[in-house]
Amino acid sequence: MDTQNFNFQDPINVQSVSSDVASKAFISKVFSWMFLGLVITGLASYLFATDASLASIIYSVAPNGAVGFAPMGWVAAFAPFALVLLMGAGFNKLSYGAMAITFIVFSLLMGMSLSSIFLVYATSSIYSVFFITAAMFGLMAVLGYTTKTDLTKFGSLLMMLLLGVIIASVVNIFMHSSGMQYIISFACVAIFTGLTAYDVQKMKNIGAQVGSNGDATVGKMAVYGALSLYLDFINLFLALLRIFGNRK
Repeated sequence: MDTQNFNFQDPINVQSVSSDVASKAFISKVFSWMFLGLVITGLASYLFATDASLASIIYSVAPNGAVGFAPMGWVAAFAPFALVLLMGAGFNKLSYGAMAITFIVFSLLMGMSLSSIFLVYATSSIYSVFFITAAMFGLMAVLGYTTKTDLTKFGSLLMMLLLGVIIASVVNIFMHSSGMQYIISFACVAIFTGLTAYDVQKMKNIGAQVGSNGDATVGKMAVYGALSLYLDFINLFLALLRIFGNRK
């Protein structure tokens, strides 16, 4: 029999291609949600910092001219932590719609809270650091997606280092050491740069397992994955801003 006209496909290659397509589809959903969250945060941050009527919702001015948080400002500062815990602990109970709405509300509150950076840093400095952050994040995201090295062990190490940084930050609240703050900021840059690559690889692996279907659970996983990458980006941005930002 003449086999030259037959197109035999290697089952292993077919499976590999299928997994790659599924990973790309899932990663696309994750980054779409992350991008939406950053846009909401960016717009909210700018508007609540520049519009006097909106700023009055979250800031109050004392008779001596000192600016502090109004009650809504404290809500915006601490509510995002509660929403992160809600999305994590309630993953199985929340619907896809509830998870999406929670993420959007979280992004809005983060924007309201982060509007304070416009009161501390020069606007041009904020923009330049943002673009530096985007470049670093993009580079590490590509590295995390393309590398063949298993980053799982590095992820565990980075999480332990992050716990150490959190403890050091709490201690420094009482020490008020500017030198310690710089060390913590540089450590955060290293940690969240590494976590970006780790989380992207994790999302890639999850995408290969869950496929590219429209199941609600897959949608929730995409939103939660977007939350992880969003936090990597924001924390990297804030760490770089503390190092390179020009204060007013």
